Amino acid sequence: MDSDALNTFLTVHRRGGVSNAARALHRSQPAISRRIALLEQELGVPLFERIAGRTKLSDAGRVMVPYAERAVAAAQDAENAIRALSRQNAGPVSLAVVGTLAGGKLSEILKRFAREYPDVALSLRTATSAEVSDLIRRGEATIGLRYDMDRLRDLDHERLATEPLQVVCALDHRLAGKRVARLADLRDERWIAFPEIPGRREISASHVFALFQTHGLGEIAWTPVDSLTAQKRLVEAGLGIALLSRSNAADELRWKAISTIGVGDLAASQEVVAVTRRGGFLSAASRRLLEIIREGYAGTKSAGHKTGRPKRTQPPKRRVRAK
Repeated sequence: MDSDALNTFLTVHRRGGVSNAARALHRSQPAISRRIALLEQELGVPLFERIAGRTKLSDAGRVMVPYAERAVAAAQDAENAIRALSRQNAGPVSLAVVGTLAGGKLSEILKRFAREYPDVALSLRTATSAEVSDLIRRGEATIGLRYDMDRLRDLDHERLATEPLQVVCALDHRLAGKRVARLADLRDERWIAFPEIPGRREISASHVFALFQTHGLGEIAWTPVDSLTAQKRLVEAGLGIALLSRSNAADELRWKAISTIGVGDLAASQEVVAVTRRGGFLSAASRRLLEIIREGYAGTKSAGHKTGRPKRTQPPKRRVRAK
């Protein structure tokens, strides 16, 4: 089997069928069907099944996916490595980041990189933390920036910084600029947080709920908002309070658009982590971008550490009532 056959297989799987895969790969449907048929003939097993009119992976197809992803990514590495022999300071560099990390710090990092490598085609994608890791694992991005570490063994993880979390509120909130002794004192407030979407869990969306659970405070009233900017505008308007990292709230605090509430028993933070594919090819430009990212986060770095197998943690179970 070759990388083209494997890539066709993965595209049919990700796009949910032959017709969508044909459009994505700019080929005819018969050509895609024939490619899959030849691959199935070579393997001696069906890779897809038609269930209720939808194309689904067979048991063999599910087993095949991670191996196909690694093979396609390795083929892309080989192509990039050969091209890099003649163009050390050019070529594509792909960065995938969690949307809430695409702020001022990242802008400064990218400006510096663009000055040093003006001929490099840099692409940027935003995603959830889990999606960032998947993009790196599949070879669709070179470097990823996400929150906290995951369990994927195909990736190398490097802690860049630990960002403290703080409670923010409107300027005219009764507790603006004040301090409460316990998180329990804020239990009756309406909280604004990212929604928890099945299959697309974002780690930062879980912090506020996990905190209340670990403090034994149970359910809270909250408003799900899937945009960081919208969350901050709602906080400014006095429609709720939120738990944000210092960097995410820095501009609004500097402009005096919002305020903070100190919490005596709150010691919460989130790690910013760089991820790359273990054994994957990094061009000279990609390695330099990773260095600039490290330097950009150096001021907030508390525990720089590189590992391929992060320690396992179990998030606390929680019940949240959305209103």
